Amino acid sequence: MSNAAPDVPQVTPSRARALLDGGALLLDVREDDEWSAGHAAGAMHVPLGQVGSVELPRDRTVVVVCRSGGRSSKAVTALSATGVQAVNFEGGMTAWAAAGFPMVAATGAEPQVI
Repeated sequence: MSNAAPDVPQVTPSRARALLDGGALLLDVREDDEWSAGHAAGAMHVPLGQVGSVELPRDRTVVVVCRSGGRSSKAVTALSATGVQAVNFEGGMTAWAAAGFPMVAATGAEPQVI
C-alpha cells in the first residue's frame, strides 16, 4: 500500500518497469543512507529536500520513488508544478524489492531497503 496523496498520478511496479524500459528516468528521493543501503541500478539520486534545485528532463517521464510512496508523492507534486511529467512509483522501493527488480548497494553489501 502506498502512502501517496490521492491526487498524485501513480504507477504500479509493472507499469513503472514498462516506462523505464521505454526511456523514463527513475528518480530516487530517499536520504543518502537509504540510497547507500540499496537502490535501483541506473536511478538518479536526489534527496527530497534538494529536488527543487535540480534540472530534470521535460521530454520524458520521471518515475519518482522513495521507501513507501510518501516522499515521492510530495516530489511528484512539486515537479508537476514546474512542468515535469512525473509519476509516483506505487509502494516505493519496498514494492520494487518485492517485485524482484534488480538493486545495488553503494556499500558493496547485499542491497536492502531501509
